[in-house]
Amino acid sequence: MENIHLAAEDEDDLYSGYNDYNPTFDSEELDNDVGFQQAVKTSHGRRPPMTAKFPGTAIGARPMATSYGARAQMNSSMGRPMTGAVQDGAARPMTAVRAAGYTSTLARGSTFDPLGQSKGPAPPLEAKIEDSPEEKIKILEKKVNDLIEESCMAYSRGDLQLSLEKAKEAGRKERALVRQREQTGTADHINLDLTYSVLFNLANQYANNDMYQEALNTYSVIVKNKMFNNAGRLKVNMANIYFKQKNYPKAIKFYRMALDQISNVHKEMRIKIMQNIGVVFIKMGQYSDAITSFEHIMSESPNIKSGFNLILCYYAIGDRERMKKSFQKLISVPLGIDDDDKYIAANDDSHTNMVIEAIKNDQLHQMERDRKGLAEKYIMTAAKLIAPAIEGSFAAGFDWCVDMVKGSQYVELANDLEINKAITYLRQRDFNQAVETLKTFEKKDSRVKSAAATNLSFLYFLEKDFDQADRYADMAMSADRYNPAALINKGNTVFEKQDYEKAAEFYKEALRNDSSCTEGLYNLGLTYKKLGRLDEALDCFLKLHAILRNCAQVMFQLANLYEMLEDPHQAIDWLMQLISVTPTDPQVLAKLGELYDNEGDKSQAFQYYYESFRYFPSNIDVIEWLGAYYIDTQFCEKAIQYFERATLIQPTQVKWQLMVASCYRRSGNYQKALDTYKDIHRKFPENVECLRFLVRLCTDMGMKEVQEYATRLKKVEKMKEIREQRVKSGRESSARGRREGSAGSAPGTPILVHTPPRRVPDVDTRAVFHSEAKQSSPVLEQARDSSHSGHGTSTRSERLSAKLRALPGSNEPYEASAQRDIDASYVDPLGPQMERPKTAAKKRIEEDEFADEELGDDLLPE
Repeated sequence: MENIHLAAEDEDDLYSGYNDYNPTFDSEELDNDVGFQQAVKTSHGRRPPMTAKFPGTAIGARPMATSYGARAQMNSSMGRPMTGAVQDGAARPMTAVRAAGYTSTLARGSTFDPLGQSKGPAPPLEAKIEDSPEEKIKILEKKVNDLIEESCMAYSRGDLQLSLEKAKEAGRKERALVRQREQTGTADHINLDLTYSVLFNLANQYANNDMYQEALNTYSVIVKNKMFNNAGRLKVNMANIYFKQKNYPKAIKFYRMALDQISNVHKEMRIKIMQNIGVVFIKMGQYSDAITSFEHIMSESPNIKSGFNLILCYYAIGDRERMKKSFQKLISVPLGIDDDDKYIAANDDSHTNMVIEAIKNDQLHQMERDRKGLAEKYIMTAAKLIAPAIEGSFAAGFDWCVDMVKGSQYVELANDLEINKAITYLRQRDFNQAVETLKTFEKKDSRVKSAAATNLSFLYFLEKDFDQADRYADMAMSADRYNPAALINKGNTVFEKQDYEKAAEFYKEALRNDSSCTEGLYNLGLTYKKLGRLDEALDCFLKLHAILRNCAQVMFQLANLYEMLEDPHQAIDWLMQLISVTPTDPQVLAKLGELYDNEGDKSQAFQYYYESFRYFPSNIDVIEWLGAYYIDTQFCEKAIQYFERATLIQPTQVKWQLMVASCYRRSGNYQKALDTYKDIHRKFPENVECLRFLVRLCTDMGMKEVQEYATRLKKVEKMKEIREQRVKSGRESSARGRREGSAGSAPGTPILVHTPPRRVPDVDTRAVFHSEAKQSSPVLEQARDSSHSGHGTSTRSERLSAKLRALPGSNEPYEASAQRDIDASYVDPLGPQMERPKTAAKKRIEEDEFADEELGDDLLPE
């Protein structure tokens, strides 16, 4: 009884009754029931004798027997069955913690499963009834929200059309939702926030798709609805749309309406709206009103953009003093960013260094760099703008700006302003002042020194002072070896010295330092082209074309390389791309015509040559090809205009006038041809071909001038023969004198004499003419008269006429052009008569050329 607690009648046991149960029904503890186990082990179910008695409780509870054996029960003072003792004095295991799954011994074959997972999954939840109106409304609201989100995502991807369609569909579903609420009598529970979101997104998408009137109508619906809070702010969006439409008075009206509806608590928003108002006033040319807005902003909350716009307004009205004050305000605007010192490791703490490395290029630092870069851009632009206006000269203005910047937080911009001062000198063609300004940077820090030396190197390179250019390029490289512009300048100077391998190394180093350096890649391609490494040059220009898609120079280089690689089809393709970028380039069109001509496509060649002639009618090669094309196609009348234009371009070239006369003769206009030949003879009296045509035309037309022209022809031919003989004998004597001088020199002391190449006097000059014609047109020879050019005498005399015109005439003393020290071996060629070289298949009959005889048939052209 000492282990039994007897509770008083009035004691309130808070924890009583939780473990009350009838032990008779305890089937899970049969393994621990000694009586049951003994009954099972006996045969025929005989019970063992009772060996223990259970003491009774205070309320006289009697023991209760079971069918398996005797088990005594001891109730507590509250009637709770005892669990403490069993028969034979063995302690019965505790069962108060069974609910948590803990027992002293496990049942046979059972596993530890406190969560009851072996009983299988829980029964499914009761399905919601979706037919109810409230559930339908919730589903519809979710669809509307999803459509708004899809519309915003489509806009972020740049799919403006899809974003507008999703916004419209969201609007339709939202209206259906409102109607459904009205039908169910829950109109008081309409989601105004959802309606506002749908209309706002729809108006935004209308504006993004440039549907400004629809956007304005949608915004008006929101603004006029008094149930929407702060809807007046959307008048800023409406004003922005009016600004895009260039309806500036309405834009100012709506900006001011929005400004009136925004309280002073939202100071930043009011400043931005006033900034927009100032910009609109600038667009309208009302600079005084704009100045009022920007001055208010700079006094309340100064920022870089407003300060720059204020300088623009004062520049527009020409107020020098206000420009200076505004510039001082601009450079004193706080940027709100920390110094870069926090990104420098101060100690050897590895954890701190890792944090610094992590934040060196994070989004916050990038934003700080962008903000600082924008401020520097505005300050530089403002300084370059007002420098010529605030002082008597732009140099004094730049000096004032530099002094102001040096005393501000943008000290490093002072050097950049000095370099801009030098560039301004260059724009004014004052090269000496630019050079002097740049030379002042030679003793400054490395970055500025490298930039100044780079500009100086480029200037000297343009002036073709390659030694100075090379010197300053070396200086720029020593100040900053990783400066790609300096490396390119160095490579250019080496390129001019024709050391292409070394130049290529400098260009490669520039590309290693800056892979986006297009100048280095272009120059490297040109260097490979000079070295004959065409495939590597092609790779360079293909890479450059991937960076600069519409660069005409790159496309032309690619076409030229493919032409050199004997791939005319690829060359034509690249030239076709080139004329899509520069359709009026006459050289490109002429090149296309040349390629098509080489391919045998005369019609395409004519088309591009004609286009080239239209844009540049002074290209002699194009004119020559077009004239020859019309002669080849038997349209000599059309060829005349081209050869006449060639005559205007090159009036001293007789061949163009001969081509004009030949076209007249071929077209049957003999009188016009005769007049043209007479005009040519007056200008070029020694032209043999012109005289031959005159003789033939006068003979065919039965004119009296035949004898006169025949006599002149004989005189000219005789003069040409004498001059050719003089040239031949003079060269022979010069060569003989050189041989004698070399023979008379002392042995062992050779005398080096520069001997010009010998010219054979009777060389057939038709090859020269044909090669020239082949460069421009293969059909030029057809324009000549084939009846008298069979042996090449007239052709040779025409080609030599310009050269022989400089020699002395038959009545002038001959002066040798050889060296003075070998004139002793000269023999007068007029002494013994030399036999004239044979230049025709038929031997001429020797006769007195100057006798007044009747004209024989043998003098007429065949």
